[in-house]
Amino acid sequence: MNQVAVEAGRLRQALMGLVLGLVMVLAVTLGGGGMGGGGAIAAAAPADSLTVHLGTADGGLRFEPSQLQFVVGQRYRLVLDNPSPEKHYFTAKDFADGIWTQKVQAAGVEVKGAVHELELKPGAIAEWVFVPERPGRYELHCAIAGHAEAGMVGQLDIVAASP
Repeated sequence: MNQVAVEAGRLRQALMGLVLGLVMVLAVTLGGGGMGGGGAIAAAAPADSLTVHLGTADGGLRFEPSQLQFVVGQRYRLVLDNPSPEKHYFTAKDFADGIWTQKVQAAGVEVKGAVHELELKPGAIAEWVFVPERPGRYELHCAIAGHAEAGMVGQLDIVAASP
């Protein structure tokens, strides 16, 4: 990746952080002035929550659901869980390049910044909070040898917001 693209990505993340900070300030200001004023403090707009299972409890190699749709500019909380007896990957690099990741949280650790792939061991749960930025149709697959070929693939669509 060239230096201009890296700097552009950093600038985009900084601007999204600034926008979310302004949203929080406006929510506090317009919502009643803080803790004692009757208004609620909002860290950001509420996130739509979706859950994707990586594999099945009986060892099935598939994502459930395997097709998801997101709207540009809307905040999402994607919960990934692995009910399977083996590890799986949630691999969607191009999709990840088309979103702004606020955080990924798992096992008491919060990761900030760009994420392209998540590995979930058996029984693991991860939360990915993000805002889609670039419309398109993106491939999802498990990067473990043989898993995608066995059907562990999916499709992630980002669509433009309705006027």
